[in-house]
Amino acid sequence: MAAVTEAPPLAPAPEEKPPRKRRGRWTPYWLLLPGILWLIVFFALPMIYQGSTSIQTGSLEDGYKVTWHFATYWDALSEYWPQFLRSVFYAAAATILCLLLGYPLAYLIAFRAGRWRNLIMILVIAPFFTSFLIRTLAWKTILADSGPVVSVLNTLHVLDVTNWLGWTSGDRVLATPLAVVCGLTYNFLPFMVLPLYTSLERIDGRLHEAAGDLYAKPFTTFRKVTFPLSMPGVVSGTLLTFIPAAGDYVNAELLGSTDTRMIGNVIQTQFLRILDYPTAAALSFILMAAILAMVTIYIRKSGTEDLV
Repeated sequence: MAAVTEAPPLAPAPEEKPPRKRRGRWTPYWLLLPGILWLIVFFALPMIYQGSTSIQTGSLEDGYKVTWHFATYWDALSEYWPQFLRSVFYAAAATILCLLLGYPLAYLIAFRAGRWRNLIMILVIAPFFTSFLIRTLAWKTILADSGPVVSVLNTLHVLDVTNWLGWTSGDRVLATPLAVVCGLTYNFLPFMVLPLYTSLERIDGRLHEAAGDLYAKPFTTFRKVTFPLSMPGVVSGTLLTFIPAAGDYVNAELLGSTDTRMIGNVIQTQFLRILDYPTAAALSFILMAAILAMVTIYIRKSGTEDLV
C-alpha cells in the first residue's frame, strides 16, 4: 500500500496592518503659521483699518464715522493727480538710470571680477549699513551750489542742457527734479544690482563659448544670449526699484522743493500735518492700486508671469 504523503501545512496569512498615518502632514502649515500671523497683524489688519478710514467723514474734534463716502477717492485723485504723475515719472526715470548703471556693474561682478567679486559685492551693499536719511542728507552736500559737482557741470555746460529740459533751474541742482532723481537712483541702486547679479551669475559660461564658436560677435552674444537669460533679474530689479521709489517722500522732501513734491509727500502731509485721515487713506489706496496695475501689466508684457 502506497504511503500517503501529507501536504505541508499552509502558512498563516499575514495580518494586514492598518495604514500608518503620515507623520508630519501638518508640519509645513505650522512652519507657515508665524509668517501668516505676521501678515495678518502687520498687513491685513492695517489695510482693513485704512480702508475703513478712507470711507469715513467727520473731523478730528468730533470724531470720524464710517459713512461709506467713496467720493473721497475722486476728490483726492482730482486734486492731487499732478503729484501722482510726477511720482510715476521720477520713479521711472530713477529705475531706468539704475538699470543703465547697475547692469554693467552686475555683469562685471558676475563675469569679470574674479577674486575681487566679494569686495565689490560688499561695496554694493555697504550703503545699507548707513541710515537712509543720512545718505539722502549727504546728497545735499554733494549737490550744494558751491560744491564741486555743480562747478564741473557748469564748466561742461551740462546745466544748460538740463535747464532746457526742465530738470534744473539756473545754475543750481538742489531743489530741482534732477536732484530728486539722483537721490532716488543712488538710494535704490543696490536693489537693482543684486537681482541682476543673481541672474547673470546663473548663466552657464559655456553658452558664451558656444556663441563665440559660432562666430557671434560680443554684442550679438549679449543681445541673443546674455540679456534674454538675465530677464528675470531685470524684471525683479526694476520692480524692486520702481515700487519703493514711487512711494518715496524723503528724497523729494530733502532734495526737492514745493514744485517737486511727490505723492508720498502729500500723504505724509495729510496724515501728520493737516490730519485729514480719510483723504490720506484714500491716496494710499489709489497709489497701491495704480502700482499694482502697472506692475501686473509690466510683468505680463515682459513674459515673466511666473514672478507674479
